[in-house]
Amino acid sequence: MKRLARRGICFLLALVLILAGITLDGRAIRVSAAVKLTGRTRSVAYSQTAYGKHGKLKVKGSKLVDKNGKAIQLKGISSHGINWDVGEPYVNAKALQNLRDEWGVNCFRVAMYTEDYNGYCVTDAASRKKLLKTIDTAVKAGKKLGMYVIIDWHILNDGSPKTHQKEAKAFFKKVAKKYKKYGNVLYEICNEPNGGTDWKTIKSYAKTVIKEIRKYNKNAIIIVGTPTWSQDVDVAAMSPLKGKNIMYAFHFYAATHGDYLREKVKTAIAKGLPLFCSEFSACDSSGNGSYDFQSAKQWMKLMNQNKISYCCWSLSNKQESASLLKPGCKRTSGFRTADLSRMGKWLVKQYK
Repeated sequence: MKRLARRGICFLLALVLILAGITLDGRAIRVSAAVKLTGRTRSVAYSQTAYGKHGKLKVKGSKLVDKNGKAIQLKGISSHGINWDVGEPYVNAKALQNLRDEWGVNCFRVAMYTEDYNGYCVTDAASRKKLLKTIDTAVKAGKKLGMYVIIDWHILNDGSPKTHQKEAKAFFKKVAKKYKKYGNVLYEICNEPNGGTDWKTIKSYAKTVIKEIRKYNKNAIIIVGTPTWSQDVDVAAMSPLKGKNIMYAFHFYAATHGDYLREKVKTAIAKGLPLFCSEFSACDSSGNGSYDFQSAKQWMKLMNQNKISYCCWSLSNKQESASLLKPGCKRTSGFRTADLSRMGKWLVKQYK
């Protein structure tokens, strides 16, 4: 009985120590810090911002590098489609500053659908003007805050980028001319080619659109989508485009895309293809469903080891798994911990 009593006392002592955060041999127990966001912004010297430190970017070999030739990794957030009210309201200077100051974000992707509801190529002149104004808000806020901004020509239901090539040429000519002095702007010229669109077709489109951008900006980073919803980077690696400062997009949704896609990415890395993950989430490829955070961690490890930049989908309160905000969140800036979805909380931990 005494032995049992002693065991009981030892058990209680161990329990007290564990609750106090100490192991039996005196070592502190490591507990991952909880996400704590206040929604506040702070004053940051421009020289200490991402753009202030690194300046205009370029591609060197397979890496994205800064003004000093040092490899840099952008950690970004993508808007939802700015043609919808689940995307456009969150593109504002206060929101971007909030992402910079408390989330650890240095890049913002402005996703503008080409088709779908109110898409740039299917809407009226007044709505197109509003879409351009939203892009302008992001670019100018990004410059002021020392953040990089990706202008994303978000093809999806149109399948092939050739569907609206004429409109794409005019659009990129317009924005490249307007932002030619903005060193913080990157251009993503075709989000997710799909519907059986092959790499030869995408290359043909890319050559045409890149030519328009280069008329006004000889050195901007240009991100090119790859076949099968920007997954077949291994195919692109076999026949890359000629020219400087060109990168190739891959997208993953961790609950759908596992080892088979990671192998494609590894093949492209081995071939020296400059990669940029311009869209990802931990849920399935529909933007919904359950999360696979284990797979997502494997993706993060792969990207961090290879200095691959990435942007998470999406800053929105839409009722879907990929949204970083809860559906009930009413704020469009100044986000607090309680405003974050499960995906949002996980992401902030990764970035911070």
